[in-house]
Amino acid sequence: MNTRPLNGAEYLDSLLDDREIYLYGERVKDVTSHPAFRNPARMTARLYDALHDPANRGVLTAPTDTGGEGFTHPFFRTPRSVEDLVADQQAIAAWARMSYGWMGRSPDYKGSFLGTLGANADFYAPFADNARRWYRESQQKVLYWNHAIVHPPVDRSRPPDEVADVFIHVERETDAGLVVSGAKVVATGSALTHYNFIAHYGLPVKRREFALVATVPMAAKGLKLLCRPSYGAAAAVMGSPFDYPLSSRLDENDTILVMDKVLIPWENVFVYGDLAKVQLFTGNSGFIERFTFHGCTRLAVKLEFIAGLLAKALEITGSADFRGVQSRLGEVLAWRNLFWALSDAAARNPVSWVGGALLPNPAYGMAYRWFMQVGYPRVREIVQQDVASGLIYVNSSAEDFKNPQVRPYLDRYLRGSGGVEAVDRVKVMKLLWDAVGTEFGGRHELYERNYAGNHENTRVELLLGQLASGQLDSYKRFVDECLAEYDLDGWRVPDLAGFPELREARNRLLND
Repeated sequence: MNTRPLNGAEYLDSLLDDREIYLYGERVKDVTSHPAFRNPARMTARLYDALHDPANRGVLTAPTDTGGEGFTHPFFRTPRSVEDLVADQQAIAAWARMSYGWMGRSPDYKGSFLGTLGANADFYAPFADNARRWYRESQQKVLYWNHAIVHPPVDRSRPPDEVADVFIHVERETDAGLVVSGAKVVATGSALTHYNFIAHYGLPVKRREFALVATVPMAAKGLKLLCRPSYGAAAAVMGSPFDYPLSSRLDENDTILVMDKVLIPWENVFVYGDLAKVQLFTGNSGFIERFTFHGCTRLAVKLEFIAGLLAKALEITGSADFRGVQSRLGEVLAWRNLFWALSDAAARNPVSWVGGALLPNPAYGMAYRWFMQVGYPRVREIVQQDVASGLIYVNSSAEDFKNPQVRPYLDRYLRGSGGVEAVDRVKVMKLLWDAVGTEFGGRHELYERNYAGNHENTRVELLLGQLASGQLDSYKRFVDECLAEYDLDGWRVPDLAGFPELREARNRLLND
C-alpha cells in the first residue's frame, strides 16, 4: 500500500467540518477563512506542503514503518538507533524554522505521543489494537493532534473526583462507547487540529469514571472550544503585517475545551477505568521524553531567531559595540547553545525502551524543562533592557509612511544608525516588539514558562525521576567513597600522607 501525508490544500479541506469554536460571542463558521485562524492555518499548510517538496526529502521525510511504501515525518515513527533520533531532531528543527520557532504546537508536537504507539501498544491493553491502528493511521497521514490533559484551575485543592461538575469524567458506558463531560485546559492550537487527546495529569483519581485516556475528533458532537482573545484578529483590525508580523500569522489560540456528553467510540479509547494505569500513563507512555526533546529543539530554533533579531536591533540603535550590551547578547547566544546542547545530548545518548525502541535521554529533557523557565524570561528581559525605548520609538502604523504630511519627519527622525532608513528601522523594531512586548509576545513567555509543567512540578519531577532511577543514591555513594578515605585519625588509604611530623612541629611552636 502506497501512503502519503496530507498536502497543504488537503489539510485545509480537512478543517471544513462541523467543529464548534466560539470567539467574541459567535460561533466560527469556517476556521480556514476567519480572521482569527485563517493565517495560522496557512502557516500550518506550509508545513504539510513542505513534506511534498523534493528539496526536503531526506530531512523532512522518511519511509513509513507500517508495512507500506509511503513516507512520513520522521518523528511519527519508532526510533531504533541514534541515527533515527538525530533524523527526528533535524526534521523537528526544519519544520520549526518554517515558523521561525514560534509554533509550539505544530503537528509534530503530538508526534511525541503518536510515534510511541507502535512499540508501546501492549501497555494500553485491552485497547492495544487501538494504539496500533492510530500509530499506523497518524503516521501515514501525518495527522494533526493536540492535547488537553490538565484540570481547569477550579477547586484544585480538592481531589478530582470531588469536582465532577468541572473535571473530565465518564457519565455512562454504552455499547457504542463512553459518554464524557467536563473541561480541560489549555487546548492550545486545537481549533486547527484533527483530533484532541484527553488524558489525566495531576492528583491521583479514586473513581474509575475519571480514569480516561482517549482521543476525540474535533467535529465530535458536544465538543466545544471556547477561545481566548485572538491576537491574529486584533492585528488585522489594528494594523497590517508590517505592524504585527508574528501576531498576524502565528497565534495558536489557547482555548478552553468543553465536552458536553461527547460520545467517544471504544476504538478511540486507550485507557479506561484502570486507576493504576491512568496514573502510570505519564511515566510509561514515552511522551515526556519525546515532548521535551521536541520542545527543546524548537526552542533552540526560536532563540536563534530572537538572537538574530536582537543583534539587528542593537546595530540599528548604535549600541552594538557597548561592552555591557555585547555581554548580554553573548548571554542570549549561550542560552541558544545550551538548548541545542541538551537536544543533541538527548538524541545522541538515548535510553533503551520497549521492543528495541529508543527514547531521547530524559535527563536532558528534564533539564530543559527547568532551564526554559529561567532562560526564556531572561532573554526577554535582555531585549527589553538593551533595546529599551527603541522598542516603542516607532510610529503607530504602516499607514503613517503613506501620509505625505508626516513622512518627511518619519524619514528624518526615525532613521536608524549607519544609514538605515526609517522604514527598515521601524520594520525591525515592530517585529521585535511583537516578539517580546505585545499580547502575543507576553503570551509566549507564559507559554515557555508553563507548557512543560508548572514551575514546581518540573523541579520535583526531576528529583523524583533521579530518585526512582537510583541516580541520586549513586551520587550519595560517590560522596561516601570520599568520606571513607579519612577519619579522625587521618587518611585510611595507603597512598596518601598526613605528615604528622609537620603537625608536631606546629604544636611545638605554639607551646614555646
